[in-house]
Amino acid sequence: MNATEQQAVLTLCLMAAFADGGKDERERAEIKRIADSLTGDGGSNVAALYQDVLLKRVSLVDAVRRLESADAKLLAYEMAVCVCDADGTQSDAERSFLGELRATLGLDAGRAQAYSEQAESIAAAGAAPAAYASTMTGAELDKTILDAAILNGALELLPESLATMAIIPLQMKLVYRIGKSYGFELDRGHIKDFLATVGVGLTSQYLEQAGRKLLGGLLGKVGGGLLGGIGKQAISSGMSFASTYALGHVARRYYAGGRTLSTQMLQDAFGSMLGEAKGLQSRYLPDMQAKARTLDTAQLLNLVRQG
Repeated sequence: MNATEQQAVLTLCLMAAFADGGKDERERAEIKRIADSLTGDGGSNVAALYQDVLLKRVSLVDAVRRLESADAKLLAYEMAVCVCDADGTQSDAERSFLGELRATLGLDAGRAQAYSEQAESIAAAGAAPAAYASTMTGAELDKTILDAAILNGALELLPESLATMAIIPLQMKLVYRIGKSYGFELDRGHIKDFLATVGVGLTSQYLEQAGRKLLGGLLGKVGGGLLGGIGKQAISSGMSFASTYALGHVARRYYAGGRTLSTQMLQDAFGSMLGEAKGLQSRYLPDMQAKARTLDTAQLLNLVRQG
C-alpha cells in the first residue's frame, strides 16, 4: 500500500477504537500515546490522524475514498473488526460502525460477516479461560511464560490481522493461568484491570501491534493466506514477545505476593521486566521464526481456547 492508503487504514482503525463512544479517558490517553509512538514511521503523521478522528474532522466516507485497491479495503475492514474485538466482543455501537464501514467499502456481506464471526470467536474464547492445574513448579512457570512469549512473538510475524488479534487473549490466558497456579480465581474483568494497571490497554495494544505491522511493511496482500511465508519482519516485531514475557513475570510476582503490590510497584516492575525482555528478543527470534512457520489462521481459535 502507498502512504495515503496506510493513513486511511489507520484512520479507520482509530474510528473503530472510538466507535463505542470513547468515554474512558484512560483509554483515550493510551490510544494517543500509541498514535504518538507511531509518528514518523513511513512518513505517516499518526498523531495528526488521531486528532482528526477525535475532533471529527474526517468522515468515514473521506477515509474510505483514499483506499484504491480491493486488498486495502479488505485489510481496513479486517483491522477495524479486530480493534472492536480487542477488549471483548462487539457492542451494539461497534456492530453498527462495522456495518456502515462494510457497506461504504462495498465488501461482500457474507465474507465480511464470516471474518467478523471469526474475530468474535477468538475474543469470546479469551473471555472464558479453561480450567488449569492449580500448582506449577518454578521451572514450569518459567517455561510457560517463555513459551507464551515465543508464541505471541511468532503471531506478530504473521501477516494476517487475525493473528495479531489472538495475541491479547493469549496474554490474558497466561495471566489467568499464573494466577490460578497460586490459588486465585480470576475473571476477565480482573485480568483486564491487571493489564491496564501495569500499562497494557487492550484496544490500544492491538492498535500498536497493528500499526507496527502496517507501517513496518509486514501487512501486504490480504485475504490470500500467509503469502507463502512469514513476510518481512516489522520494525518492532519483537514487542509482543517482550510484553508477554514481562506480563508473565510481573503476574508471577504479583500473585506470589498475595496481590499486595501497589499500582506504582506493578508499573515499575513491568517497565523493568520489559527492558529485560527486549534484551532477550534477538536470542529467541529464531524460535519465533520457527514457530511462525508452523502456524496458520485455522489454528488460532484452538490456540486461544487451549491457552
